[in-house]
Amino acid sequence: MRHIFNTTAVFGCATLIVGCAAGPDYVRPADALPKSYTAQATAAAGEGAQTLDTTLDIPAQWWQLFHSPALNELITASLQHNPTMEAAQAALRQAQENVSAQQGAFYPSVDASYAPTRQKVAGTLSSPLASNAYYYNLHTAQVTVSYVPDLFGANRRQVESLQAQARSQRYQLEATRLTLTSNVANAAIQEAMLRAQIGATREMVSAQTTLLAMFRKQFDLGQVAQADVAAQEAALAATEANLPPLEKQLSAQRNLLTALAGRFPEDGAGAAFDLDALQLPATLPLTLPARLVEQRPDVRVAEEDLHAASAQIGVAAANRLPNITLGVNAWGSSASSLSDLFKSGTGFWSLAASVTQPVFDGGTLKHRQGAAQAAYDQAAAQYRGTVIVAFQNVADALNAIEYDATALRAATSAERAAEKSLAIGRRQLALGDISPMALLASEQAWQQARFNLAQARANRLADTVALFQSLGGGWWNRDAAEKSAAN
Repeated sequence: MRHIFNTTAVFGCATLIVGCAAGPDYVRPADALPKSYTAQATAAAGEGAQTLDTTLDIPAQWWQLFHSPALNELITASLQHNPTMEAAQAALRQAQENVSAQQGAFYPSVDASYAPTRQKVAGTLSSPLASNAYYYNLHTAQVTVSYVPDLFGANRRQVESLQAQARSQRYQLEATRLTLTSNVANAAIQEAMLRAQIGATREMVSAQTTLLAMFRKQFDLGQVAQADVAAQEAALAATEANLPPLEKQLSAQRNLLTALAGRFPEDGAGAAFDLDALQLPATLPLTLPARLVEQRPDVRVAEEDLHAASAQIGVAAANRLPNITLGVNAWGSSASSLSDLFKSGTGFWSLAASVTQPVFDGGTLKHRQGAAQAAYDQAAAQYRGTVIVAFQNVADALNAIEYDATALRAATSAERAAEKSLAIGRRQLALGDISPMALLASEQAWQQARFNLAQARANRLADTVALFQSLGGGWWNRDAAEKSAAN
């Protein structure tokens, strides 16, 4: 029996060694990448300037560049408790288990069985036992061994495909992590902007309430008309009407932050965010274009999907070639009593091999290979499209950062001018030099300028987040950062 197993193993190893994998070997796409993201990438100059530095790398915890302990704490909680992260981690484990399961096909399959039976032979037939007993027990214990040599690499290509899918899931996990951290940062920035706008609106309500009281006194003294008092009352009501929509948005934003952190709305989102507590990074790392395809998780996902599709061509090609099966169909012992199992004379075995070559299947296997090739072409086109979108995202972020700086300077100047004009208008109104309607116009201009300034500040912060996200988020530095923190 040992000779049988040795012969099977030797033959199987020999066929595995000499066998070649069908289908094409994967070759990474060699796309011609541009040398820059935009025609001009100057970032922002002037007040609150941001500069681009191609010698700097993106840190793994890029959000810490905003120097907000509250933001750091919330992102850490989100990474630990967000269900989407947990689902992505489970998907990666599933893909890795599928690889291990497929690798098991490289080895022989061994099954052991034991079957006790009680039988009666018909009186018209001869008993199969030497004792000629018509009633008897039969105990059968056997081992079955089968092995399919990977002669043409079908299993190797399948393992290769699954390994690529596992790597794809790994990069999908990184993409999920990057999306989550970016969403938390943007939600915090949005909350800070809303708080700034709510604060400006409340200040305006307070100022208009004070002005309305003054108008009413002047009306009692006959210094202003009733129409002026009514206009101020309408302006105050209009400003107060702006508060509920803003507070509604703020409430929704807080609920979003809570959900991103993996908590229920009643648990609360923790610390509040305001624009003054979020510092704008002065120096921005800018990855060279040649490295972008290495660092963008979505590009790496698309590449691994392309690799998996390439391997599936080999699987389809191998399925059209001969299939060899080797094995010991049965080896065991059969006896009428359990104590006699494996004694001399009770053993049996059978050794078999088979070769199957598809001859005619109506073109099924041929067209399946054609479908695998088409799937590869589709994956290749999707990969190229993902690379183009990646460069577009970086270019959009760089352009946005540049234009945001211009918008912020304009918004800052407009807010200062509107505040100064309002202060002058209030003094003139007290002296009777301007009409109440002129002062209302100044109030509305100041309020709108405050809103625009908050929006401009938030845009700069959000587009900085977009740049970090479009460049890949620094996930490749996380292992080094975690080791450094551990030491």
